[in-house]
Amino acid sequence: MSNPRAACVIGWPAKHSRSPKLHGYWIKRYGIDGDYRIEEVRAEDFSSFIASLALRGYVGANVTMPHKDAALALSEPDTRARTIGAANTLWLDKGTLRSTNTDVEGFIGALDAGAPGWRERTDTAVVLGAGGAARAAVHGLIECGVTAIHVVNRTYEKAASFRDRFGPSVRPAHWSDLPHLLDNAKLLVNATSLGMKGQPEIPIDLSLLPDDAVVSDIVYVPLKTGLLAAAERRGLRTSNGLNMLLHQAVRGFELWFGIRPEVTPELFALLAADIEKA
Repeated sequence: MSNPRAACVIGWPAKHSRSPKLHGYWIKRYGIDGDYRIEEVRAEDFSSFIASLALRGYVGANVTMPHKDAALALSEPDTRARTIGAANTLWLDKGTLRSTNTDVEGFIGALDAGAPGWRERTDTAVVLGAGGAARAAVHGLIECGVTAIHVVNRTYEKAASFRDRFGPSVRPAHWSDLPHLLDNAKLLVNATSLGMKGQPEIPIDLSLLPDDAVVSDIVYVPLKTGLLAAAERRGLRTSNGLNMLLHQAVRGFELWFGIRPEVTPELFALLAADIEKA
């Protein structure tokens, strides 16, 4: 009798997660004897839960809010996760629980999909926000050779902490600095929750951006945020949050099930339809 490999997403709450639909699509497509489940785990129970991953039949897990910091502390993180300060993917390696942060791959993969060639044209970027998503975005941009990254946040001290974490490529800025920063930015990234369903839109004038700039939004509910709609009206290329969600899942699936999956138009349409129903 076969012993299927299983992975899960761990969060509190987690019922809203679209990861089972995403990974379930790949499990079926590649004919894998495996499973992917949702595990709702309170913060006080997280440590004991991941300590018993193997006993529960899991080879690894995705980690979502509020557990990403704890996942880093309770595992052997790679350089990327350690630099970002959060882990979202766990896997068991000969009994050792290892971790990484695949939000970097998700962010860069979405940019590559939405705006091919952006790397060669981008030396200056503006990143809105100073949370975990912004840390992943900044790390990815530095890996891709972007030399000037303006991190804009309403709390300047949080933006300034990015310079300490990532080095001189980061230039912290106040929200009031945005108008003159946008003049030369080849990439604008929204790494905040602004524009998400139920949240206010971003108060920003995209007419200040160069004509060849790219606009990226990590929000995927709605599929097309007000920021992306405004960028499209200006004729700018865009990168959306759903593609980031899909691309960040690739490495975890490969670690757990041994196959590197492909992000296809069919998969995008499947998740997009699910989001539209919400």
